[in-house]
Amino acid sequence: MIELNFDNVRVEGGYDIPWPSMHLVRQAFEAPVIGVKEIPKILEEQFKKEAISQKIKPGMKIAVGVGSRGITNLQEVVRCTVLELKKRGAIPFIVPAMGSHGGGLAEGQQQILADYGITEEQVGAPVRSSMDTVHLGKVNGEVDVYFDRIAYEEADGIIVVSRIKPHTDFKGRIESGFMKMLGIGLGKHKGASFLHRGGMLAFAQLVPEIGKFIMDKVPFLFGVGIIENAFHDTAHLEVVPKEELPKREEELLVKATNWMPKFHLQEIDVLIVDEIGKNISGSGMDPNIIGRSSSSEFFTFEQAPPIRRIVVLGITPESHGNSTGLGLADFTTVQTLSQVDFAAFYANTITAVEIGGGKLPLILKNDQQAIAAAIKTTRKRNLDDVRVVHIKNTLELNKIWVSSNLLDEVRQHPAMEILGDETTFNFDETGKLVR
Repeated sequence: MIELNFDNVRVEGGYDIPWPSMHLVRQAFEAPVIGVKEIPKILEEQFKKEAISQKIKPGMKIAVGVGSRGITNLQEVVRCTVLELKKRGAIPFIVPAMGSHGGGLAEGQQQILADYGITEEQVGAPVRSSMDTVHLGKVNGEVDVYFDRIAYEEADGIIVVSRIKPHTDFKGRIESGFMKMLGIGLGKHKGASFLHRGGMLAFAQLVPEIGKFIMDKVPFLFGVGIIENAFHDTAHLEVVPKEELPKREEELLVKATNWMPKFHLQEIDVLIVDEIGKNISGSGMDPNIIGRSSSSEFFTFEQAPPIRRIVVLGITPESHGNSTGLGLADFTTVQTLSQVDFAAFYANTITAVEIGGGKLPLILKNDQQAIAAAIKTTRKRNLDDVRVVHIKNTLELNKIWVSSNLLDEVRQHPAMEILGDETTFNFDETGKLVR
């Protein structure tokens, strides 16, 4: 057990920095919305499509793959999916489709689903969690493909409930969605490890190839696709039959990319992030937003502004200590480090092969020290010129805090609006930022 003592850590010069005044700003985005009360009717209509309804036969045991991302209205989408399957006489059950998450343990994955409200009591179907897999064969003669044993051996049909969105560590026509959930999510820890072994650079080609390979090997029926808008609201729901994949997923990814949030600002010197987590992004904080990833040397995130320093002040409880993405920050705190479960953190990082997100940033005693250190290291001779932005997380960018020296840029942007008077940074007696 390593004990870290930060009592003697000091930011050179103390806190004698010009703490910037901050202003609350609204960022506007194109944002279609589906309310939670609309979900049952939409899915009812989707399941009536002949290409979907004809696949479901009375008495069929259907495995419903559900992942580990923090998806708005996930419980309701899964509940309605289960209900539509039961209406047609099927016998659905839930299987976790989350690769190595949950510490790579069956009980850890079941707990993640329970935290999202995915239990038999709440969605109407039992959850059957196991890390056992079957070997389906090889893709490209060298990539071993594994698949959830329960779904493969005990289901007459398999479906997945998946959010379609830009991936955090690779770019291609297919990124996060049905194909990735089939290959990595339902591949469990073993399958995810084999797929990641060659690194993320190969994923643009590998993910769709493995997805198509699996669809030919297992009784896959269809996917229930979710797209969210820039405010993390449900924006689109669609049930896509196997025969329309992967082409339809490519089209949905374009839609998802157009609707995702971003910073409208041109450049940021210090970004303060209250929380990172697996429920926020697969990388803890979305590289599409911050412009950094474990694979950044292979491609760029064109819509992200340059950011000199990132400070992370916490990890979401839903992450269960999996602090993947902490290594993308420059500074963090002792309090944040105390929230890390290194077993879960390293299991996810090593499985992903790209280890940059698993490294540790500079660790300061408290929020005040971490933010001060970030401001001091921006290479700005005049610290009054440091452009500071403060956000809750990379999912919630509709309201952000910006320093006064960014207000002219805000006023000139048609999709930005100043909402409140200026405020200052306030810290309690322990140096913790008072929100």
